[in-house]
Amino acid sequence: MGAAEQFTSQGRVLDLHEYGHGNVNDTFLVTVEGAAEPHFILQRLNPRVFRRPELVMGNLRIVGDHVARRLARWPLSGGRRFEVPQVLLTRDGRDHFIDPGGSFWRALSFIDAAETFDTIKDTGHAGEVGYALGMFHSLLSDLAPDHLSDTLPGFHLTPVYLAHYDEILERRGARPSPEVNYGLRFVAERRAFAPVLEDARAQGRLRPRPMHGDPKVNNVMLDTATGQAVSMVDLDTVKPGLVHYDIGDGLRSGCNPQGEETDAWETVRFEPELCRAMLAGYLSQARDFLTETDYSYIYDAIRLITFELGLRFFTDYLAGNVYFKARHPEHNLVRALVQFKLTESIESQAASLDAIIRDLR
Repeated sequence: MGAAEQFTSQGRVLDLHEYGHGNVNDTFLVTVEGAAEPHFILQRLNPRVFRRPELVMGNLRIVGDHVARRLARWPLSGGRRFEVPQVLLTRDGRDHFIDPGGSFWRALSFIDAAETFDTIKDTGHAGEVGYALGMFHSLLSDLAPDHLSDTLPGFHLTPVYLAHYDEILERRGARPSPEVNYGLRFVAERRAFAPVLEDARAQGRLRPRPMHGDPKVNNVMLDTATGQAVSMVDLDTVKPGLVHYDIGDGLRSGCNPQGEETDAWETVRFEPELCRAMLAGYLSQARDFLTETDYSYIYDAIRLITFELGLRFFTDYLAGNVYFKARHPEHNLVRALVQFKLTESIESQAASLDAIIRDLR
């Protein structure tokens, strides 16, 4: 509890236990007796992923302050609430604590009376997840992207992941199996598609904005009483980039009812009605800042980000499971196969997904 006590200027730590199911950082819920807020989140950042954690903390503070100012000026109507986690300071006023073993710890405010789900329950839930991402993008739409640090260079740049895949494959090879051979063919057949969004950025067709970076379903918190979205959490990946990566990632995550941790990868399917509900929720908040060109790349974003995550899982499996936490040696291979099957489902429904996007624009 030593790290937790660094962030308690009043009261004493009563309890500390693991919280959530993150793939990167170690997360704990801390309960404090005698403090104004009885709970807060304590996290140990993964140094292999976040090489410069001080930049992560800088982004969190900028985003938290900006969102708080926006909401103070323009409160939400209809009795809704929305917030993002705020950075808590140590007793000596720092935004982090480094323990004797060199681990980097930080504390964030706890979003009360809210919960997350790993998969979408129904179209109402889908609409709220879309609303949350649209609200997050809208609140940051007037924040210049160059005010944020690029804490993960190369993150959500599909051509960079493809180059890393090639490097790992050349260095380590791949132990043949039907599943591995399927993955190798799958990647080979989609190589030319990898730069579609980055080419659009280079041509000036898409412009950088603040992005979340990891807007999957379980990073949206819902009010336990109303079911309304109240927060986007896990903001370590916030950076300048294309909101299309967020749009695609949110839909990839939300429109697979089996979730990305299913073992039944051969039956995974992208559900278009969940896509319609999520996208409608998103556009209810984001319509004002999206351009006509932005709309024209939404389908590409859905397909690309799903392929990209599968590629990342597959590469990590080939590399020996060094990035994503894995419960068993084949875990990241199965995760990759889930995303590859989801990509195939998206591709098979291209015409209907394009029609949904046209209907909602």
